[in-house]
Amino acid sequence: MEFWQHIYSNFDPVALDIFGFKLHWYGLMYISALMSALYIAEWIIKKDSLNISYEELNAYFIYAEIGVILGARIGYFIFYDPNYMHYLIHPWEMFNPFDNSGEFVGIRGMSYHGAMIGFVLGSWLFVKKYKVSFLFLMDLVAISVPLAYTLGRIGNFLNKELIGRETDLPIGIFVDGVLRHPSQLYEAFLEGVVLFIIIYAYRKYKRFNGELMAIYLFGYGVFRYIIEYVREPDVQLGFVCCGWMTMGQLLCVLMMLFGVILYFIGRRATPIN
Repeated sequence: MEFWQHIYSNFDPVALDIFGFKLHWYGLMYISALMSALYIAEWIIKKDSLNISYEELNAYFIYAEIGVILGARIGYFIFYDPNYMHYLIHPWEMFNPFDNSGEFVGIRGMSYHGAMIGFVLGSWLFVKKYKVSFLFLMDLVAISVPLAYTLGRIGNFLNKELIGRETDLPIGIFVDGVLRHPSQLYEAFLEGVVLFIIIYAYRKYKRFNGELMAIYLFGYGVFRYIIEYVREPDVQLGFVCCGWMTMGQLLCVLMMLFGVILYFIGRRATPIN
């Protein structure tokens, strides 16, 4: 176990460095996650004979991904940066890939909950243009995203970010000389693999469009809420309520609430025969 801990401690998050241009493992995993989500969606469409063409899916992918990227980046500053007003006034600075010294560092700092908001807005615009059922799309996304999300969290792990709290358990990994929970891997497993298995197994029993997304929202919220207890709070925020609640937990409570609301909204729609 000590060998594993020290291997991680010495791991370089930069996959390639070409003339000062640094390509991080996180970037590679993020791209892999996007392509995996699209592939899984295509596989589910074929397997379950869903009423959506590959052309529509590819068009939707563009809308959704633009929403995800913009939402994740903007959401990071709104939810996690105390100087968010500066960035709202100077929004172009959110996407500056260079640090103060002029070194290229890429776009770092992304909010999952911001990505969800951007994704919903992108999906809404797509639905308005292509006249596709919004709740039907949400169910397709609910089954396509979890395994892709697993790759994203592995990317966080390789990038040595979103670190866990200190621990003395053998499973801990060294980050800057401190033994910490590999909370990114906990998230990859629970919010990715386990949530996919639940939704995939339940999909044949769904009674109305939107039910799978309601399960996803509530399930992700529960798993992430629990894991936040072993994930280090954002240093610039600390605990946002009651001396123990993190921003992630607060947002997850809202996410679970939206899952419950979506469930009842979907149930009132026309059931699937």
